[in-house]
Amino acid sequence: MKEQSNSIQVIGRLAKILDVIANHKDPVSLKILSADTGLHPSTAFRILSTLAEYGFVERTSRGSYQLGVKLMQLGSRVSASVDIRNIALPLMEKLRDQLGETVNLTVRENDEVVYIERSVAKRMIKVEQVIGSRAPLHVTAVGKLMLGYLGEEACRNYVKRSKLPAYTANTHTKVSTLLQDATASFERGYSMDNEEAELGVGCIGTLIRDANNNVVAGLSVSAPIERRKDEWIQQVMNTGMLISKQLGYQIP
Repeated sequence: MKEQSNSIQVIGRLAKILDVIANHKDPVSLKILSADTGLHPSTAFRILSTLAEYGFVERTSRGSYQLGVKLMQLGSRVSASVDIRNIALPLMEKLRDQLGETVNLTVRENDEVVYIERSVAKRMIKVEQVIGSRAPLHVTAVGKLMLGYLGEEACRNYVKRSKLPAYTANTHTKVSTLLQDATASFERGYSMDNEEAELGVGCIGTLIRDANNNVVAGLSVSAPIERRKDEWIQQVMNTGMLISKQLGYQIP
């Protein structure tokens, strides 16, 4: 029983050391690690030596410590195996109940967004997207955010490829207006679809990021335009951030 207790204690100390290293941008000295974890330098050194042996940490030429390649390899496996839909759906359902409108999860595939999950509003008149359906980037709130994220050159290349077909009278059909909307939307963290994909439908969208700060998906709420409210913006952004954090994203 004592041996088991000691083993658990070692694991706790190991976790503390990894957390401290992860919270520092630059390699961390043994002195700082000892101070931040409350461990005696000799104890911290023994644990670090074992972690380095297995590739979980690396010792720099100056004797400081940083996270090792082994953790990066394990992290990439976790990212690949995580189903974003399973993480997002409970939060999407909560947002749907708060707003009373349909919430969508989309990913980018080439020049389109693809709807991969939804939480449908519990009301008679509602906006409902079919899972697996697609839409061009320039006609959706999330799609415009993704264009803003990619930058001006990529946005101009998209315009050349797509020719910006009009879906409604409100669709962006000029590169200048699309660029302005996409850039401003990305900078503020949310975008609006003002009946650009379908007359009578308005959306609010935000982006979802992973542990590597990459944009991996988009979250949006869709509603009849007369019911959409600007007060929902912060709630949509907050939910997008909660999903991102569960994927390992940390605010820079």
